[in-house]
Amino acid sequence: MIFNSIAFLIFLPIVFIVYWSLRKKPLLYQNIVLLTASYIFYGWWDWRFLSLIAFSTIVDFIIGVRISQASTNRLKKIFLIVSLLVNLCLLGFFKYFNFFIDSLIESIGFLGLTFDTWSLNIILPVGISFYTFQTLSYSIDIYKGKIKHTNDFISFAVFVSFFPQLVAGPIERASHLLPQFLKKREFNYNVAITGISLITYGFFKKLVIADRLAIYVNSIFKDIDNANTISLILGIVFFSFQIYADFSGYSLIARGISKLLGFDLMVNFKKPYLASSIPDFWRRWHISLSTWFRDYLYIPLGGNRVSKIRNYYNLIVVFLISGLWHGANWTFVIWGALHGVYQILYLEYSKFIKPSIKENKIRRLLNILMVYIAVTFAWIFFRANSLNQAIAYITKILEFDFSFNLVQVSAQKGPLNLVISLAVIILLYFSYLLPKNLGFKKNSSHLAFNVIMILLIFLIGINGKAEFIYFQF
Repeated sequence: MIFNSIAFLIFLPIVFIVYWSLRKKPLLYQNIVLLTASYIFYGWWDWRFLSLIAFSTIVDFIIGVRISQASTNRLKKIFLIVSLLVNLCLLGFFKYFNFFIDSLIESIGFLGLTFDTWSLNIILPVGISFYTFQTLSYSIDIYKGKIKHTNDFISFAVFVSFFPQLVAGPIERASHLLPQFLKKREFNYNVAITGISLITYGFFKKLVIADRLAIYVNSIFKDIDNANTISLILGIVFFSFQIYADFSGYSLIARGISKLLGFDLMVNFKKPYLASSIPDFWRRWHISLSTWFRDYLYIPLGGNRVSKIRNYYNLIVVFLISGLWHGANWTFVIWGALHGVYQILYLEYSKFIKPSIKENKIRRLLNILMVYIAVTFAWIFFRANSLNQAIAYITKILEFDFSFNLVQVSAQKGPLNLVISLAVIILLYFSYLLPKNLGFKKNSSHLAFNVIMILLIFLIGINGKAEFIYFQF
């Protein structure tokens, strides 16, 4: 089930009504409703994989108890290793098995040896990368003594499968989200109104911006040979805003739905294209994932508390794995490697720069532009279906064909779509002027905002059923 579907528009009000009708009942009743709703939501896509998420839930619930009850550190470590192996093996099999087999066969081919290629017909379960990392953080935090285990299996099961953020995050920590399932929730009208505003803003980003830009982007990547430099640059610039609007839109909807149900999810994006450095970009982009890798991989590797060479090694490892987390394709590995190199270049560059008060604003604008160009270049590999397509895209740009051919620049979709695409990007930047987390002081402001969002969705939104980009990860 996806948010931008008729089924979900029927599903959510039913869940909302049933859930809050039980507010005077014991907490267990509401949690059972949420668990049932979450499994229906996930099973709507493919009911067979409900057993997978249930298995992961049971394993990590038991592991959490065992780690807490273990009498020695060695025993605690054994239980943690079991959790890591179970979760990572499931993730590795469903997401990377064919990728590694194909890569191995290709590598052997360089030696002059040939093998018949084969692969299993493995379906990638939606959201497996997200809920696997969420359950892993629970076991790791118990092992480190940061949190205590829970004996409430239903609450833990809802924490793992909570439908608003199940398939595309944010990747929540047990220390933040799990306690919210363990305490009584009271309906708050003002919080609910904010939730509705977050939902409409999220749909605005998805249907008005992301899906509109996708028309142009898809046409460019399908016909690279007939595109000129201008249209190719527009194509990847549009994709940079498409993926941002698409993913941040999902996160907004997830947070809005959660507020309707009395929960608070972490903010996953903070205006990333205003970042003035690569580290700053990753403090603003997909924050739940970047902080996950920071806390559970980068810091355990030694972080920046080691020698310079070792620190650079740690950065490359983290971003290579981050790239691979996004998908079983060498394009994602290259994308991750580029960001690792960007981090190292920034650290070296920053040694030679001394801040100047007079040049501060100008330098910041230039830095924002430089970061955006670097990030957008890397998006070519992220969007491309293969390394060959990414190389073809870059090669074609470097032909420097700046002739203004309206057909090519419009990407065969007509100049009107191009104009609307540029307009929605401008709208996106204007939306940065909105109060933080849509914290309007008056409900009348919420009403006006929602009316405007809904009008824009109906006037220039794309009335399709395009899945969110991050569903594939």
